[in-house]
Amino acid sequence: MRFVLHSFVLLLLGVPVSVPAAEPPLGFASSQAAQQLALEDRHDAMLNSANLKKWMREMTTRPHHLGSPKAKENAEYVAKLFQDWGYETETEVFHVLFPAPKARELSLLRPYPFKASLTERIVSTDSAAAALEKEALPPYNAYSGDGDVTGPLVYVNQGVPTDYEVLERHGIDVKGKIVIARYGGSWRGIKVKVAAEKGAIGCIIYNDPLDDGYAQGGAYPAGAYKHGTAVQRGSVVDLPMRPGDPLTPNRGATKDAKRLRIEDAETVMKIPVLPISSVDAEPFFRALDGPVAPATWRGALPLTYRLGGGKTIVHLKAEFHWNIVPTYNVIARMKGSEFPDQWVLRGNHHDAWVIGARDPISGLVPLLEQARAFSELAKKGWRPRRTVIFCVWDGEEPGLLGSTEWVEHHADELRKKAVAYVNTDTNARGLLGIGGAHSIETLAAEVAQLVPDPLTGISVSERLRSARLVHGDAEERKEYLTRKSIRINALGSGSDYSAFLQHLGIASYYIGFRGEGVGGEYHTCFDTFDHYSKYIDPELGYGVALAKVCGRITLRLANADILPFDFNAQAETINGYIGELTRLSDEMRGDTETHNRLVAEDRFSIAADPTLKYIPPTRKDPVPHLNFAALLNAGKKLTQSAADFHKALNHARSAGRNLTTEQLTRLNQLIYQTERTLIDKRGLPRRPWFRHQIYAPGFYTGYGVKTIPGVREAIEERNWQETDEQIEHASAALNRLAGQIESATGLLR
Repeated sequence: MRFVLHSFVLLLLGVPVSVPAAEPPLGFASSQAAQQLALEDRHDAMLNSANLKKWMREMTTRPHHLGSPKAKENAEYVAKLFQDWGYETETEVFHVLFPAPKARELSLLRPYPFKASLTERIVSTDSAAAALEKEALPPYNAYSGDGDVTGPLVYVNQGVPTDYEVLERHGIDVKGKIVIARYGGSWRGIKVKVAAEKGAIGCIIYNDPLDDGYAQGGAYPAGAYKHGTAVQRGSVVDLPMRPGDPLTPNRGATKDAKRLRIEDAETVMKIPVLPISSVDAEPFFRALDGPVAPATWRGALPLTYRLGGGKTIVHLKAEFHWNIVPTYNVIARMKGSEFPDQWVLRGNHHDAWVIGARDPISGLVPLLEQARAFSELAKKGWRPRRTVIFCVWDGEEPGLLGSTEWVEHHADELRKKAVAYVNTDTNARGLLGIGGAHSIETLAAEVAQLVPDPLTGISVSERLRSARLVHGDAEERKEYLTRKSIRINALGSGSDYSAFLQHLGIASYYIGFRGEGVGGEYHTCFDTFDHYSKYIDPELGYGVALAKVCGRITLRLANADILPFDFNAQAETINGYIGELTRLSDEMRGDTETHNRLVAEDRFSIAADPTLKYIPPTRKDPVPHLNFAALLNAGKKLTQSAADFHKALNHARSAGRNLTTEQLTRLNQLIYQTERTLIDKRGLPRRPWFRHQIYAPGFYTGYGVKTIPGVREAIEERNWQETDEQIEHASAALNRLAGQIESATGLLR
């Protein structure tokens, strides 16, 4: 009670409070715990939101897309900060393919003429308005194919494979046609990829006001949401195939690197695509004929959503300047005092599509404040035991270019030395969100219990837990009632952790706050300082909270005697994924029931127009017996190996056994390289760049994760021979992981 009252008083006074840990932090002996927690409190006390606001203001005065003058200026500005703080700083340049729009045209030819403006109104009262008028890229999709096409228009909802199944059941084929898809449901590149696979000759992507326009709230500047002409830009590079420069797969895009021809680059789209606003989209929807779209396909435009049937004719033209431009990655090092060849990496990108206050500067400025605090600690005598490297990436928006090229270029050294990578990107008011490798889940959960939420004063962990108990589904509520600590999510793709985790097998995090600072500014002209400071995180209090979470995680990884990896948590999660696979195959055996349900739903949806052609869904082949024995046995072996390791570790701690520096070096190498054992050099089927056997973006989700992806996607695609092969690959990876953990256990003993 005294602690609670004391903490309440301190919170009222604005003094940071850490909840005392019942046990020493993972990775630290009892004798080290107090010193480490005191260091973390000193770090937190140094953080100042005024610095974050100052840096955000400086870096968001003008557009800073890849290759722009302001992007280089921002890189130089960040490098100067690191140099002033005493870091060994370099700017590493790669040369990547980045197309800029040359011609953009979109017209409705029949049943009446209409020409889309393809422009985005700039809000004149925003302080960035003048710079936007002069320097902003127009709305477009990078890595669209060049094309000048004319054809009938078809509405494909969100443009994912299941949407085309609905169209097929209504007798609608998109071959030789232009499709229009709304944002949502998948990453934007998937919409174009699937459309091309189905034979479409062009693609239009629009923002429906149901998602982030007037249906959600006031339009900027009166509110945080999209006005009618706002457009979401973005890349459509085939990210699930591989991120990075399309012309230099598996090697850094240095100036003299060997490059593919553009027409041979498998990640560049083969058909033209344009993004448009809801105002430009409305006339095209009014012109559509054909069946009324299913209820779940309808948005908030004031019209009847139809699928199209061939009478609405559209002309689309998209051409590009295919430029090679420099990316400027800023790399700042603080050398470790005891283990300089063990690297803890912390990163965020600096490039944007336009002004980018939220994406990415809201994530970058907490990184800078964390780095400044580390430098202040160093001035007072502290040095990290391991080397800490701050990375500020360029070219993330077009396709994770800067980080991927750096990782590919330094792959051999990173395999040997990289302990973990801590990534951020965007940040806002709200709840803590953490994704990552589950070997480092417990570390994140421990830290989240110590950082106070700026709004409520309770820990960000407890606030998240409370929200899940109130708003979660039954399964989430049950879990949070039985677990004291938070879980972290598995990682798919969409930010700079991808090359570290999924290509090289470096344990990684993706961390940010979200959920309350909501709006429609994503990749638009109004993702500005004015918008962010009014609607998203006005005092940047959650920026400071992000610096605290990432700072404490980085400090523990840098200072821990024995690295804070929890193999019990990892084994539990992976075995959960194995259970999901067995249930998936069981559920797919119920396809007859699914078939009958789809027929009933479709017949109901077209009952109002009996003249419409209807084709029932094709019955799926039955699911054979799948032998998961190897995977189940590997999961069981992993569970035992993890338990043995932590038992040996606890025994060594309780016995006061001290390891020599050489033994600690070797033990920690075994620990942080466990994630490498989950890499299969053959990669995943049809996309060998993705090598991790537990985490990958889905082939048709883009950002969304598929766990144990080789097996899961083979089952979903009903490729039974491949399923058996991938079970073998995943089982072998888990056995390698168990063997590596056993080697670490042997050293402890």
